[in-house]
Amino acid sequence: MKNFYKQVYDIVATIPSGTVTTYGDIAKMLGHPRAARFVGYAMSASCETDDLPWHRVTFADGKLWDGEWENVQRNLLIKEGVGFTKDGRIDVKRYRWQPKKSPTTQELRDLPLKF
Repeated sequence: MKNFYKQVYDIVATIPSGTVTTYGDIAKMLGHPRAARFVGYAMSASCETDDLPWHRVTFADGKLWDGEWENVQRNLLIKEGVGFTKDGRIDVKRYRWQPKKSPTTQELRDLPLKF
């Protein structure tokens, strides 16, 4: 069985350009609806990788990460066409990606990593 971080990264790799999902959404997809904080830990460990669209994961209220990565995340999302409200948040209802069904671990393992 894959470790939790790897399972998170497999889901994040499938988020389409121009959309976002939340830490809580990913936790639910993994069958651990109360593990949003742990999804956040996994994402904070991944933000320096070029092969994972980490910037497409946000807080449920549309806020971005605080700190040095906030502008990077904002610019990457803007390049993909994601819009922001006047208060600097993403309109999560408009841009939220939710697959028609949650991918299984087997399905995630078989996906190619393309961005």
